Amino acid sequence: MTRLRSPLVLPGAAGAPFSTRERCTIRELLNDPADPAASLAEATVAPGAVTELHALDVDERYVVLRGSGRLELDGEGRDLGPGDAALIPAGCAQRIANTGTEELVFLCLCTPRFTSAGYTPLEEIP
Repeated sequence: MTRLRSPLVLPGAAGAPFSTRERCTIRELLNDPADPAASLAEATVAPGAVTELHALDVDERYVVLRGSGRLELDGEGRDLGPGDAALIPAGCAQRIANTGTEELVFLCLCTPRFTSAGYTPLEEIP
């Protein structure tokens, strides 16, 4: 387990939201090489949208803040709503569909921290 060696403040750690090839918007709340043990982001999926089927090389946890969705993990679907959490092991094929009429917003906690090199698309985007 990685432990912090000394206290650290990361001013302005949260970045601006950006659109992804995955068909969602991500706002990095914490993702810094100074803290390799974890990263935290807020994901937003528009009504009717489905994210790209993909896998990560890190463990991921979702915590739904608002909206409703259907999470697919290795081909099995599970409905999620506010307050629900999902634990997604590294290598698991995943995608989420917004099944409601409002934005689906959830936190994504990755351990160790997410890097784009660890993202594997599992479908072709037109």
